[in-house]
Amino acid sequence: MKRHRQLPAALALLLAAGALAAPGPVAAADRPAPNRPAPASPYADVLDLRGTPEAALPGDEDGNNAVSVFADRGAWHAYALPEPGDRSAYGGFTGPLYIAQEYPWWLSKSFSRMGLTEDGRRLALDTGGTPHTTSLPGLLRQSYDLGEGLTLTLELRFATDRSALVRAEVRNDGTAARTLTADWTGSLLRPAEQPMRDAPSLTATGSGVGVDFGEVRETWDYLTDGTERFEVTHGSPVRTTVDGDAYRTEAAEPVRLAPGGSHRFDWTESYTFTDAERTREAARVRAVLAAPASVVAENDERWRGYVSGVTRDVPADRRRTAVKSLQTLVTNWRSAAGRIEHDGITPSISYKWFAGGVWSWDTWKQAVGTARFDPALAQSQIRSMFDWQIRPDSGTRPQDAGMIPDVIFYNDPERGGGNWNERNSKPPLAAWAVWEVYRASGDRAFLRELYPKLAAYQAWWYRNRDHDGNGLAEYGATVDAANDSAEERRLAAAWESGMDNAPRFDAELGSSVVANRDADGTLLGWSLNQESVDLNAYLAADQGYLARIAKALGRDEDARRWEERSTATHTRVREEMYDEDSGWFHDAALGTGKLLTERGRGIEGAIPLWTGTASAEQARAVRQRLTDQGEFATAVPFPTVSKSSPYFSPTKYWRGPVWFDQAHFALSGLRRYGYGKDADTLTTRLLTNASGLTDDAPIMENYNPLTGAPLNSPNFSWSAALLLPVLSGDGGQE
Repeated sequence: MKRHRQLPAALALLLAAGALAAPGPVAAADRPAPNRPAPASPYADVLDLRGTPEAALPGDEDGNNAVSVFADRGAWHAYALPEPGDRSAYGGFTGPLYIAQEYPWWLSKSFSRMGLTEDGRRLALDTGGTPHTTSLPGLLRQSYDLGEGLTLTLELRFATDRSALVRAEVRNDGTAARTLTADWTGSLLRPAEQPMRDAPSLTATGSGVGVDFGEVRETWDYLTDGTERFEVTHGSPVRTTVDGDAYRTEAAEPVRLAPGGSHRFDWTESYTFTDAERTREAARVRAVLAAPASVVAENDERWRGYVSGVTRDVPADRRRTAVKSLQTLVTNWRSAAGRIEHDGITPSISYKWFAGGVWSWDTWKQAVGTARFDPALAQSQIRSMFDWQIRPDSGTRPQDAGMIPDVIFYNDPERGGGNWNERNSKPPLAAWAVWEVYRASGDRAFLRELYPKLAAYQAWWYRNRDHDGNGLAEYGATVDAANDSAEERRLAAAWESGMDNAPRFDAELGSSVVANRDADGTLLGWSLNQESVDLNAYLAADQGYLARIAKALGRDEDARRWEERSTATHTRVREEMYDEDSGWFHDAALGTGKLLTERGRGIEGAIPLWTGTASAEQARAVRQRLTDQGEFATAVPFPTVSKSSPYFSPTKYWRGPVWFDQAHFALSGLRRYGYGKDADTLTTRLLTNASGLTDDAPIMENYNPLTGAPLNSPNFSWSAALLLPVLSGDGGQE
């Protein structure tokens, strides 16, 4: 993805020649002397990236990978650092973890382990003590003391969206000259079961070693086409031998180091999906290895900009958490591949089911966070979803024109993709996301591009999800083969809310679906038999953002119409979805308008504060609930269901755990109505009591509201994205 920044001259020439995608931590002059301890960084090891896999299949029985990894530029492979004391892993970076189109797997415990030999004697990398390993913004670093003044430093950065660059520097600070021979060894960590067990195979090349992958179409575990390749390419002459699942690469010539002298070894590690990608990447790798210092300098400059973006206006004691959020988002960045046509951000590379797809409402929230450090990437994320907006000329579902599917993956159903989901959409926060990205970029062309698409998405909600045409919409389900029963349609409709198993959607409490048809009787889909307060508040807010977009584009008449629609929707929610007795906003029964108060208070009732829908008196009552320790002001504030609810369960997904998107909406709503001190107090409690948030533990999908214990997926993107405005106290309604 191209950056509009001044690039080093050598690198700019390579880019102009089309040899290298704009890559991008510290300019050479600013870096510490190679193989010397680096000065302490305020952002060193914001996330613990140390560990070694025991098996090719990552994760526990739930699919969560205990080893956090680092990736950049949208690469589909990632690395970690060896554990201190694990001598078998010294000299290399853990992994890589690669994504077999949709699912993450470990290729090796450490595929490229570097060693040094002198006079036929293997040098121990820990002669001078336990090596120092650290992660810094944009790179992984290892430093080894080999004794007698000899040191080795390894640094890994990503040079392109398909290749990591590793630079190794051997330095002789001793008093005698040294003659050394370098080598690299590694072996495959095969999957335990067939057919994936036989997928990878080692191949020696003239410049290193490669791993080819056979075709495997296991929909729920492993997907390859037989064209994927992982390849190590050295910048200097080498020779490689392969023995079964192990290989050895040796430098063709020894290196002589005078006292005070040093030598660098450079190599790339590339993971590509197709023959065309492999051909393109070979040219880019040649360019990277021809000017590695320029790649390093641009990368370090890019990351300094990233860090500046996420720490701006953040108090000093919260900046490490902000940089951890940054690192989480960048590691989950996947570049265009397969059916994902623009760069996007997946929910988590650390969870089996979240590594190879992009979700719509995740994307809207993630783009708001990403815009703080890379507006162009935020734009691309949004495009990755709108690429699949249903068009009026659809041959299979023209009735859904304007709809954004819930999720897209590398494979669609025709390619055996089981995770692709068009059976429902997700909450309409797209115009908010587009506006926030525009605020960061100032790119009116982006507004012009998205405006008609956003308008079509709004139209779809009211055409296909307003059963009685009263201007209040419902969550629902599409006409889809998967929605083949009333229960499946209800489940799809609950998923469309994003709050899958929330009590308000329980069949036992009366939630069901009704058919929606157009004037000639054509089935358009189904709606829940309830009008949801969050959905309609979101729609009102997005109509307001569409008014802003139209005004920015000089479409004043459009802006006036959107403002009128927004006002009308806000009014309906304010007047028809608030219950004075409970002091809360609730869903309403379809047809009667009866508020479903018996289903308890859910955090969705605070959304009208974030959207500015509530009256001052209503906001005052909602604030009372949000600050009540028996309701929503739990140890970690803002459980998804009130602590007082009979349906409250602190560990059951949307029935109690704290999600940071909802926490952001609640905090921003409090600030919007003048309750900034309350928001400050609750923010501090959130950041303090969510386990591991302020140390080096991963940012989680959600947290136990009573204990702060981490729950579900680690390294979760939308948590990281909306932590950024929480950390800065930004209400996010400009």
